[in-house]
Amino acid sequence: MSARTGLPAAVAVLGAGSWGTTFAKVVADAHPELEVRLWARRAEVAEEINTSHLNSKYLKDIVLPENLGASADVAKVLAGADLVVLAVPAQTLRPQLAGWKPLLEDTAVVVSLMKGLERGTDARMSEVIKEELGLPDERVAVISGPNLAMEIARKEPTASVVACTDREVAQWIANTCTASYFRPYTNTDVVGVEIGGIVKNVIALCVGICDGKHMGDNTKASVITRGLAETTRLTLALGGEVETMAGLAGLGDLVATCSSPLSRNHTAGRLLGEGLSLDEVNLRMTQTAEGIKSGRAVLDLANHMGVEMPITESVVAVLEGEISVEDLAPRLLTRELKSEGEQDQ
Repeated sequence: MSARTGLPAAVAVLGAGSWGTTFAKVVADAHPELEVRLWARRAEVAEEINTSHLNSKYLKDIVLPENLGASADVAKVLAGADLVVLAVPAQTLRPQLAGWKPLLEDTAVVVSLMKGLERGTDARMSEVIKEELGLPDERVAVISGPNLAMEIARKEPTASVVACTDREVAQWIANTCTASYFRPYTNTDVVGVEIGGIVKNVIALCVGICDGKHMGDNTKASVITRGLAETTRLTLALGGEVETMAGLAGLGDLVATCSSPLSRNHTAGRLLGEGLSLDEVNLRMTQTAEGIKSGRAVLDLANHMGVEMPITESVVAVLEGEISVEDLAPRLLTRELKSEGEQDQ
């Protein structure tokens, strides 16, 4: 593709939840001269953003920039946008793409902020995007890292990773979203960056359950460390790079998601650990905890690749009602003894 230089003509962000709105805010803060448009599924959300510069449901009293506008009309949001950012629940992506495809600019680059696997196909979001939109690798990118939306919305410094097979495209996207408080690095390992962002949600559910059961820091550190090991095994089996797992999209995202009360997946796990049913947890949550939706797909993919993922397997067993949260820790501790570096397969 032709080299990307300068800034996009316009940036469209589809999805006005906490992360979609926050990312739109990052780009608008970084470039006040740039038109940033946010698609909101509900007209009242778009109206509040346009009139009050607030998205109070998701970002409370955080004031949004003047150059960030919103609409419930996706055609208006996509018109003329050569950088399109997707931030919708993973399981809803494919059917929505079919309607959006005719509205995309011919040369638009599409970026995924989503951290989930599609149930039924076990496809990563970048794969779904390429399949449904018919785009080549170099026009699809992903952004991932330790990116808790509320902290970024409050302009607390953070770093992230932009991954695309084309380094120049990754750098163009990074230039577009570099703000005083948001530092993107670039990477060509799309597989590793995506898998790190997907599996950490499942591990965070497990850590949250440990919190809900009042287990100590030793327990949680053990789950995080072994969770990174199984994330790395799956990444390598899919052709990703081990170095990515030691970086922001691997270890960084895992630590943030497993440690913070702002994490949806950690919160969902904690509620499960406190004794709520899965239905009760889903009713309590205002946004999707992707680990709940994607856990089974992660396990199916691991089984297909011949990768053993005992933490993921145990979390899915809890989610599907096969074991109780009380059975989770004993199940993890009764595995065969082996060397720490030995493959669990």
